[in-house]
Amino acid sequence: MKIYYLILILVCFGCNIHAQSIDSKKLDAGLELDVLPYATGGYFGAAWMGKGLWRVRALTAYVKKPDWSTKNGFANHQIHAYALVVDRFLKKDWKGWWAGAGLVYWNSSIQADTKINTVTFNNVLANGSVGYHFTLNKHFYLSPWASLNLKLAGDKNISIDNKSYSLPLINPEASFKLGYRF
Repeated sequence: MKIYYLILILVCFGCNIHAQSIDSKKLDAGLELDVLPYATGGYFGAAWMGKGLWRVRALTAYVKKPDWSTKNGFANHQIHAYALVVDRFLKKDWKGWWAGAGLVYWNSSIQADTKINTVTFNNVLANGSVGYHFTLNKHFYLSPWASLNLKLAGDKNISIDNKSYSLPLINPEASFKLGYRF
């Protein structure tokens, strides 16, 4: 009887070791470019690493917001953004739908529509985003996405040329990324 328990323990131990070797996949990493900032005359760069269904992204961007997307009476809203975001995918190998959340820091400048003076201001935002990864091959993918950025803290009622500007509470975005997975 003891031999059966010993065999059962060894089999369970062996299965456990085998299961751990499958689950302990190495870290993956990659880089991303986003179309929106380049389309406005800016730039975007992101690096990420992750394991399983999770990844962490660090990014920087410079966006020149079109005047039609800026509050009436203001122009030339430019944003230098820095973010740290955690993403979770619904499928293995980072394919299909994903959702992310993180913190974003915006260092911005803006002018009144008179374009006499420029004022700088800073804000911290909470980001929530969703997207979909289309795998092109082993390394490249496209990922359309949309997000909402909720203003948490920072400058408000910024005075410029006898006008007052505050970043809206909610700031939507949408674009698509081209990514490379090492």
